[in-house]
Order: sequence, then structure tokens, then C-alpha cells
Amino acid sequence: MIEIKNAGKTYRQGTSEIHALRNVSLGIDRGEFLSIMGPSGSGKSTLLNLIGGLDQPTSGEIFIDGRALHGISDDELTLIRRRRIGFIFQFFNLLPILTAAENVALPLLLDGTPFSRLKSKAVTLLEQVGLGARTEHRPEQLSGGEMQRVAIARALITDPAVLLADEPTGNLDSHTSEDIFILLANLNKKGQTIVMVTHDPKAAAYGTRIITLKDGVLSGDSSHAMEGR
Repeated sequence: MIEIKNAGKTYRQGTSEIHALRNVSLGIDRGEFLSIMGPSGSGKSTLLNLIGGLDQPTSGEIFIDGRALHGISDDELTLIRRRRIGFIFQFFNLLPILTAAENVALPLLLDGTPFSRLKSKAVTLLEQVGLGARTEHRPEQLSGGEMQRVAIARALITDPAVLLADEPTGNLDSHTSEDIFILLANLNKKGQTIVMVTHDPKAAAYGTRIITLKDGVLSGDSSHAMEGR
């Protein structure tokens, strides 16, 4: 479903060049839960940003469902990000003035769909992530784990082809983090394709496949299914 061909990313810092990624080639099948591991500075988040169309490779090509993410207009890329890709960030990125249900509906509200047509689906998604009783609560009334569940439900509102998660439990305690990983694993068992960046081997083990980056180079690739998933 996702094809990465010889992707490279170079940043300039003054007169120096920083090679964040070097000729990474990778295929990701529909229904996979791919964990991307590596130390800080290995290129994990850079690769995730390229897959999500948040950044463009310096070299190489990236395709989602056969659609190239290069050589298209900014408007087309924005539509792909909004409608085909779900994002889960470390810091939740919820709007404080909106309720949980309104935050979930936000990607489609930005497309001009009225909330009255979206509320039922938003509530259903909140029920799916265990927050059926918190639909009218605002972020300040929710715990960190609850806010991340809202963010996951928001990422699912567009029925995305792939869900991208960048250190999704970086702000959560270990018990709450485990709950989030179990939730992601259950979504994957229902068929959702997930790509997750993490530096934690225990977190990565929730995936069905683990790749490792080192100094911007793909250094390991193994299938793995966590026992009891």
C-alpha cells in the first residue's frame, strides 16, 4: 500500500549538510502494524513525515495506494493528508475550545461538513476508544490518556488508508501508555494499517513488523507479532 523508493532527505545547516535519510527503500502492506525504531537522530520522524506528506524527500519517491506524493500541487497534497492519512502526535494537538466530539470531527469540519452530520460518527469513534461518556468534555477536563484517545478517534474520522503515530505515548505514564498500545493493536487487528515511530522496544513489540534506522540508513527489518495480541 505504501512504497518508498530510495528516499533521501538532506537538510542544510549553514554551510553543512545533514543527511537525515539515505536511500531508504521500503514497502508497507495493507493491514500491517509497522514499528519504526532507532535512537534519537536516526531519521525515524523524518521518514514518518515523508510518508505523511508533511515533508518532501530530497531524492527518491513515495507512493500511497499507487499515488505519488511528489510532483503534485500543495492543494492535492493537503487533500491526501486530510482524507487518506490519519495522524497521531505526541502532544495530542486538541483545540481547547472544542468538545471531545468536536475535536474528533475537526478534519471533516475543515472540509465544510456541518457538525450535525458528523456528530453521530464522532460519538461512535469515541465509544470505540472507550470515551463514550466523555463526548461533551473539553480537553482541560480530560486526562492525558483520554486526550490521546480523542486524538486517535480524530485520526480515524476520515477512514484513513494509514494511521501514522509519532511517539504517541511520549507524554503518558507507563500504565496509560500500555492502554494506548493495546488500543492501537486492536485497531490493527480490525484491519487498520498503522506506522508508528518509537524508541522503546516494548512499544515496538506491539507491531507486527519492526524496522530499525541508524544514521538515516535502514539497518534492520523483521516481522514480529506480540504474543497474545
